[in-house]
Amino acid sequence: MHSSTDYSHAEKLKHELTQPLFNPMLKKWVGKGELDYERYLQTPTLLGLQSSEAERVSHDELMFQIVHQSQELYLKLASREVVEVVAEMDRDALWAVVARLGRVQKILQCISAEMAVLETMTPDSYQVIRRSLGNGSGQESPGYNTFRLAATGLESAVERMLARRGVTLLQVYSAGGPEDLKHVCENLVTMDEGFQGWLYAHYQLVRRTIGVDRSVKALDGLPTQVLAGRMTLPLFRALWDVRVEMTAGWKREGGYATGAHRSPDDLREQARAGGCPMHAHASFGQELRSHP
Repeated sequence: MHSSTDYSHAEKLKHELTQPLFNPMLKKWVGKGELDYERYLQTPTLLGLQSSEAERVSHDELMFQIVHQSQELYLKLASREVVEVVAEMDRDALWAVVARLGRVQKILQCISAEMAVLETMTPDSYQVIRRSLGNGSGQESPGYNTFRLAATGLESAVERMLARRGVTLLQVYSAGGPEDLKHVCENLVTMDEGFQGWLYAHYQLVRRTIGVDRSVKALDGLPTQVLAGRMTLPLFRALWDVRVEMTAGWKREGGYATGAHRSPDDLREQARAGGCPMHAHASFGQELRSHP
């Protein structure tokens, strides 16, 4: 009896949510599609893009559709921002480049965080939804594909920027290299990390819902085991490879034995010979204070 009462209240509330609502502060009806906010955002169309309740095969299908639609919108925005980054980089507006890359990074954080919503879906619920997805896969996502294309264009812009300055990535990252270019490159690495973080979140979702194994096939027919390789493909390979190159040329000599005394004079000399520029600056300041 109690369950039946709850059900009737829920049905009543569900019906009310589908009707226009009177906002007493505005003294207007919201939900008819007549207000400026609704017209500008095209909310009748936007909110009608999901399957109706009668069409849904599972309660979780609404969540599944909304999160994926949201991801497509965010990726569309991220791709458009990357186009602007290319334009700004080509005119050497590096402050603007860094600021806009920060926006792209925030967008990637948003879509990664959204994956946690999908993780609330249990495997049995997804197995029901999965029957109605055809052979669809993330590889078919317009947002994913356009973002990778935009990133390829950005990679070319980086190459043009380095050519204009007459430096290689190794020179940028070497001690005494151009700090403005290093700052740009590090922001690109952060963006790349954010993209790979989103891919990894997707991989974990697959693992959580259908499992990762050579015997488990994704809807496109490929074993889910191959997803691990896909999820670690960088956008800007050269920015990762330069780290390998630097480490390959690294030498252990020139450091200190564990626990050995480190004199300020030795530290200054090491910094000036190619160590940390900030350390060299701090040591120089210390030197000035000790010699009035």
